[in-house]
Amino acid sequence: MRAETSALPFEHRARVYFEDTDAGGIVYYVNYLKYMERARTELVRALGFDQSVLQRENVIFVVHSVNARYHAPAQLDDELVVTADVLELKRASIRFGQQVRRADGRLLCEGEALVACVSADGYKPRIIPLALSAAFKAMQENQTKQDQGEVESAS
Repeated sequence: MRAETSALPFEHRARVYFEDTDAGGIVYYVNYLKYMERARTELVRALGFDQSVLQRENVIFVVHSVNARYHAPAQLDDELVVTADVLELKRASIRFGQQVRRADGRLLCEGEALVACVSADGYKPRIIPLALSAAFKAMQENQTKQDQGEVESAS
């Protein structure tokens, strides 16, 4: 069973806890990457796939590369909205665009992550399972349609 993909990009909510902050009381920079990882994981779950089942089927995803740009700090108790959007889908990798915003809409961090599909037993590149690839492709196509609709309505 798969979730609807009409609400794009995918959103995951998180809360800033004391453990997420540095001595200055703001979110430590690397923790934004953790929030992004959780959003990607929850996206896979929302598409109807279980990471533990994929692992038993010899499929795991590893981060190949990531970049991030920081705009404003998050602080203790802030509610965050973390998005994950499929920018590029290949046979064995997915490039995600992601943002971390405070619940009031303020952009805090944005970035991209290139995630590779590999075998769980040997960490060798492998093709993304067809059902999961189709779900990511449908999400990507819905986002493209949504973007085109926004451009047309702005004209």
